[in-house]
Amino acid sequence: MSIRTILFDLDGTLIDTNELNIASFIYTFEQFNMSHTREKIKSFNGPPLRDTFHQIDPIKAENMISMYRKHNLFYHDHYVRAFPNVNDVLKQLKEKEIKLGIVTTKMRKTAMKGIIKTAIDPFFKTIITYDDVIHSKPHPEPVLQAMKQLGAQAASTLMVGDNYHDIEAGKNAGVQTAGVAWAHKGKDILLQYRPDYMLEDMCDLLKIVGV
Repeated sequence: MSIRTILFDLDGTLIDTNELNIASFIYTFEQFNMSHTREKIKSFNGPPLRDTFHQIDPIKAENMISMYRKHNLFYHDHYVRAFPNVNDVLKQLKEKEIKLGIVTTKMRKTAMKGIIKTAIDPFFKTIITYDDVIHSKPHPEPVLQAMKQLGAQAASTLMVGDNYHDIEAGKNAGVQTAGVAWAHKGKDILLQYRPDYMLEDMCDLLKIVGV
């Protein structure tokens, strides 16, 4: 069955928040006299902040989350941009009546800040955030909730993301999956999770859906 619904992760997939997030992690670790390599910090991008910081230090986690968010929000607009061709491709998909949704592990307030900053908000009827679910990706709940809101069928739905938990969430929900070659952690890591497609450019989506 052809793709009629596309669900996107947000950070690292549609909008480039990589350097912002790394800067916020570095700043937070400095405040707590911690140090991690840039490569290690890359691995923290993707999962919910609460999961990441509780694994690092469960006692200081809540204070670290607060510090991270303060820095991240303050410098947000200085860093954040849409990835190449994102706005144009989303426009074409919407014109072809492809249902579009966002499934992110970010809290709604910060997610909407990036969505509005990059002017992609008009393309999405459904935005599922950390605040809207009990279980975050890779659990299928966020994907299933987005599909329900859009009236989508699993056989004609594609989940697109830059991280392993996007691919696993899609598979767990029974939908097709696509990784993005511009993933901060690298294309090869995503390929290990066997997505159905690997996008070299956002424009590849137009070929997949036959636009």
